[in-house]
Amino acid sequence: MPPPRHPFRAGFRDCLPFVLIVIPFSTLFGVVARDAGLDVLQVMSMSVIVIAGASQFTALALLQDGAPVFVALLAALAVNLRMAMYSAALVPHLGAAPLGARALAAYLMVDQSFAVAVRRYEDSPEMSVSEKTRYYFGCMAVVCPIWYGCTLAGALMGRAIPAELSLDFAVPVCFIALLAPLLRSLPHLFAALVSSVVTIALAGLPWNLGLPVAALAAMIAGAQAELVLRRRARKEGHA
Repeated sequence: MPPPRHPFRAGFRDCLPFVLIVIPFSTLFGVVARDAGLDVLQVMSMSVIVIAGASQFTALALLQDGAPVFVALLAALAVNLRMAMYSAALVPHLGAAPLGARALAAYLMVDQSFAVAVRRYEDSPEMSVSEKTRYYFGCMAVVCPIWYGCTLAGALMGRAIPAELSLDFAVPVCFIALLAPLLRSLPHLFAALVSSVVTIALAGLPWNLGLPVAALAAMIAGAQAELVLRRRARKEGHA
């Protein structure tokens, strides 16, 4: 695939379909956070600082269950450790970018934009570092402003939504919508399976501590599956 003539616009366009996920997901977080007792400033501070729906919902659920703050922070960190793997995957593409651009890229990183950007880089290896950086920020320009704006909208209207409507069902639906497009290989599927099994097995733990344990187990399982596949591929190559 040839590199795009206008990388920023191309990134913006390629990430537009994810608006259908980001709008309800971020709005739901604002609603649920307000229902949990956070004020608008606290809701927005959490979204602006963290920018990670999965870990935000995890921390919020733990705080609602009365878990200590450090437990909620630990669980959110465990869920968000995938960002470290994303960062490592981007080093070959953005590692030579200016420090300020890399710092901003790290702050703005989200699942959808990362997946779109890496796919484009793999399809267009001849893109320069400057083009890759502009494409990346084009992706972020779709997701992040909508995340902030819809979180605020959800926080402002949260208390106005009748309790009998019960929006809790939308949380797992949003997680499924986020997760499904990312399951593109056997290690991904294996990690998802391990996380599901461990989460169910440890459902009785207090403060939902099964979630961080499941996240850690899934990352280990996925990494091990990747190593096994690479060793098998090397053996077959030497055969």
